Amino acid sequence: MRQAPTLLQRRIVIGAGLCVIAFVLVGLRLVHVSLLESWDGGRAHAPIVARADLTDRNGELLARDLPVKDLYARPQFFNDKAEAAGGLAEATGANAGRLLKAFENAKHPYVLIARQITPDTEARVMHLGLPGLEFEPSARRYYPDGRTAAQVTGVTDLDNNGISGLELGLQPEIRAAAAPGHARGQVATSIDMRVQFILQHEVEEARKTFSARAAGGVVMDVNTGEVLGLVSLPDFDPNQRSLDAGDSRRNIMAQDVYELGSVFKIFTFAMALENHTLKSLDEVFPIGQGFKIGRHTIHEAEHMPATLAARDILAQSSNIGTSQIALRSGGEHERQFLGHLGLFKPIRTELPETARPLYPSVWGDIQTANVAFGQGIAVSPLSFAAAAASIVNGGRQITPTFLKQPSRDRRGGQLISPQTSLEMRDLLRYVVTDGSGKKADIDGYDVGGKTGSAQVAGPNGRYIPHALRTSFCAVFPVHNPRYLVFVLLDQPHGTRQTGGFALAGWTAAPAAGRVIQRIAPLLGVPNNAPPTRLAREAP
Repeated sequence: MRQAPTLLQRRIVIGAGLCVIAFVLVGLRLVHVSLLESWDGGRAHAPIVARADLTDRNGELLARDLPVKDLYARPQFFNDKAEAAGGLAEATGANAGRLLKAFENAKHPYVLIARQITPDTEARVMHLGLPGLEFEPSARRYYPDGRTAAQVTGVTDLDNNGISGLELGLQPEIRAAAAPGHARGQVATSIDMRVQFILQHEVEEARKTFSARAAGGVVMDVNTGEVLGLVSLPDFDPNQRSLDAGDSRRNIMAQDVYELGSVFKIFTFAMALENHTLKSLDEVFPIGQGFKIGRHTIHEAEHMPATLAARDILAQSSNIGTSQIALRSGGEHERQFLGHLGLFKPIRTELPETARPLYPSVWGDIQTANVAFGQGIAVSPLSFAAAAASIVNGGRQITPTFLKQPSRDRRGGQLISPQTSLEMRDLLRYVVTDGSGKKADIDGYDVGGKTGSAQVAGPNGRYIPHALRTSFCAVFPVHNPRYLVFVLLDQPHGTRQTGGFALAGWTAAPAAGRVIQRIAPLLGVPNNAPPTRLAREAP
């Protein structure tokens, strides 16, 4: 007969059973926490979206992911929620009121305190000694050059997704280069940070000197379309999530359209030479005091002589002379020619920022005359630069790109004849040596270019009195063109040094010249300065 278990044995069995149940519960809890949705509605850990480095064409870093952490809290562990909210707000910069409200009314056991905190912030949080805090690994995009290439590089959001600039436009390439097993690990852009720094400095100096509302610049290879530098001012610090006073994320060179004024005369003269409606560059045109077309009268920005030869119409930037030349071709030819250059469509590049041009719906004589000198048509500066590059590079189509290209020649189909392109380069050189672009003439670098001083339209559609938008389009070396430099100043003001003048020859042209003087040696453009003259000995 089996003996009944003693009291001690019963207690041992009960204790062992409780231990087994406890281990089972712990095991189930671990399974749910690690594999399944947690019992307390715990948060899901978001995967880190890796991004490859962005670099300039020479390998200099433009953007890189840095390891950071997101901070979460479990407010049920706080003894004093108000004190915890205040301490965490002071340590992280979060809003104390938001934290306290979340701690007291949280339907979810986890509350997000701050994202992408730095090691210094993490140390301050740990110093609080609060229970229930969790740090989740994350990544934050860092831009070592700060404002210098802000608009062109762009930024990412808190989830490391590109939201502007090349960060958005090149996002597939950036993510693909960061994929496991990818050998490259970086995306090389066309930007040359040496050129970018110089362009940024000179455009900013010109903006300050002439108190301009905004300013911008672009440097482009006319044979590959590679953009070596692009500046838009005002700019911003991409390493900050908020804008300082006066900052702007808008890229005026790509996503704004402007009436650019007399730089458009480049296209009018190219059209006339291509169509052979201009008999000779020595042909003389009457200028007078005004040119009437119906009820409209076209005037000059500056005093002009009674007559001008065709080459001097461009060199001195005569609106009246240019209008007469355009009317010889006619409105239909002008519209077709500008459309052929791609000026009637938004330009497509790796930058997501773009703009739709504005041009006349009815193209009569007055529209033909106005468009001839850049009034009544508005395009983005980047779109203008691409069309101008096609005029000087042998007449072949060029598409801007922000990716480093392996080929030294990416020119497309023929838009104008090589002979017309050659004649235009001669004309642009003449503008700099004998016309309105003299202040862009840099010894030894054979610069050609054209000034542009446009009226500024106000909100009511009327032009603002005495307000100008000035620009200068330069190409060098003009007889073997390699690079185009375009500088834009929005509503500059004359200074004592300029005698109060704010036209492009005084404002934008000198800035473009200084850019060329500084970047040409870096880009390997030879200085073809004339040989030194030795003083003759006295007899």
